[in-house]
Amino acid sequence: MMKHREFLNQLQHASIVHAIRKAEAMTSGEIRVFISRKKLNDPVVAAQEHFIKMGMTKTAQRNGVLIFVAPRSQKFAVIGDEAIHAKCGEQFWGALADEMTPHFAAGRFTDAIVHGILRAGALLAEHFPHQANDRNELPDEIEHD
Repeated sequence: MMKHREFLNQLQHASIVHAIRKAEAMTSGEIRVFISRKKLNDPVVAAQEHFIKMGMTKTAQRNGVLIFVAPRSQKFAVIGDEAIHAKCGEQFWGALADEMTPHFAAGRFTDAIVHGILRAGALLAEHFPHQANDRNELPDEIEHD
């Protein structure tokens, strides 16, 4: 099993931040990535807790997306705030997780996260296109505990 530090060392931080900025350039939505060191049973519950702690419920349009990865548990979750979830429903998140899983299984961790970011960005752009007065409401950097 991969240790948290090994996982972080394999991530291409700049590629992930670049993907976030590229995706957010098309939308008023916000995309964040969180890597947890903890061993978790339910990554969705942990993601929901961090979503709130990271201030993601405070965006103007309630259209943030969090990609939450727990390498010690070999689990991840992708969740969206109420406005984007209302537009796409549970089916989108399940399909996105299914698309990311083979990348994770093959050890292509950056690819998995970047794929998730770009797909979430496309969904956000469809429902919440970028507006002239949009501002970046949340940091683009990867967070971890």
